[in-house]
Amino acid sequence: MILELISNSPEETQQLGHKIGGLLKPGDWIGLTGELGAGKTCLTQGIAQGAGVAASVPVTSPTFIIHQTYPGRIDLYHLDLYRLSSFEELHEIGYLELVTGDGACVVEWFEKIKEAVPDQGLVISLEIVDEKERSISVSGIGKRGGDLVGGLKELLYPSTG
Repeated sequence: MILELISNSPEETQQLGHKIGGLLKPGDWIGLTGELGAGKTCLTQGIAQGAGVAASVPVTSPTFIIHQTYPGRIDLYHLDLYRLSSFEELHEIGYLELVTGDGACVVEWFEKIKEAVPDQGLVISLEIVDEKERSISVSGIGKRGGDLVGGLKELLYPSTG
């Protein structure tokens, strides 16, 4: 299942992230893709809020340190692989432990590590339409990914029956 969405502002992108974050359970994985400025970090800020990270905790792109952990209802592991220079660096930061840990992973620029993408999770692609508008595609990997897409669809479009 794939959800195709439009966000008309950074606030809408964060609200979408908040809904996704509220659905997360330990072990969940989200891969984000999109060019610089597409809204990956903005979406992650909303995901963090939904995962119970305190509003006082700054959620920023960990471009230079690759990984940050934000404590919340569940820990949120935020990775930015833009500056990743080698696959071996993933082992150095404990990527496999993070993916199988007690929190949820959000991985910006995940396409740099296609060989290390789990068999369960979400892939979210963000595309710039114009200065504020973004086209967002949410697709699931495996059963858990499908469950997350279904849960998000229900939150966005509640059934009336």
